[in-house]
Amino acid sequence: MAVIELKKILLSNGETMAYRERSGGDLPVVLVHGNMTSSKHWDLLLDRMDERYKLYAVDMRGFGESSNHQPITSIQDLSLDLKDWADEIGIRDFCLIGWSTGGAVAMQFAADHPGYCDRLILLASASTRGYPFFGTNEDGSTDHANRLKTLEDVKKDKGKTIPVQAAYDTNDREFLRSLWNALIYTDTRPESELYEEYIDDMRTQRNLAEIYHALNTFNISDRHNGLVEGNGQASSISIPVLVLRGDRDYVITKEMTEEIVHDIGENADFTELKNSGHSPLVDDLEQLVERMESFLQQKEEIS
Repeated sequence: MAVIELKKILLSNGETMAYRERSGGDLPVVLVHGNMTSSKHWDLLLDRMDERYKLYAVDMRGFGESSNHQPITSIQDLSLDLKDWADEIGIRDFCLIGWSTGGAVAMQFAADHPGYCDRLILLASASTRGYPFFGTNEDGSTDHANRLKTLEDVKKDKGKTIPVQAAYDTNDREFLRSLWNALIYTDTRPESELYEEYIDDMRTQRNLAEIYHALNTFNISDRHNGLVEGNGQASSISIPVLVLRGDRDYVITKEMTEEIVHDIGENADFTELKNSGHSPLVDDLEQLVERMESFLQQKEEIS
């Protein structure tokens, strides 16, 4: 039976990156989590994927057991951490899997550091054009006419940042559970003990506003996203990319996924996950693993 070990390594920038490593396997796969999570949230996948894969699941800066000495200012900061981590442990030619915010980090990494990963899987990923952060009306509804521009504005937002941060700080588990039930676990939910562990894990995050702002200003497309001009890096991603989105995802829109496929171009293939929301890991793990392993197997057959 495979053993999963939590390890830590000091990066060249002074940050400590924690990661889970599954024993055995010789085909490396690196997992990058999303916002409000850490490597802990990959646990079901770590237990389920075929043993021929060597699995690593990282905690990004400010999440889980990783440090947060220097606050991030961009998605690229997290990508650079990942590159330093890969250099420190000496890993190359791996498949990179990014979920939600982790998808943005994975795309930035693939664009900035060719030659490290040879396949990319984007699971319910933020768009190549970022994830907009809008202000809040007095009645609590989203003000789509007011896209916030600065980190300070994001920190002061009464619709998302302040209540979620308050729930972290006060251990308001009912608020966090209600939020995830409304947006993430809209159909299937983790069993109760695991759900409590996930809530504990959510509260390890120390950079909520910074992540919101980094997503708001992320743009590797070739066009303006309504806030910042794109840098066109998406089209330089030259490795095979599998884009996955659940048909019931209330966090990532169909349009965001279409933007990814359009901006990356012919190297990107989209597959819809049936009867799945923002966490196919919980909604239908078997379907998710089958799609991922089928994509990975194409590389094995070529080599």
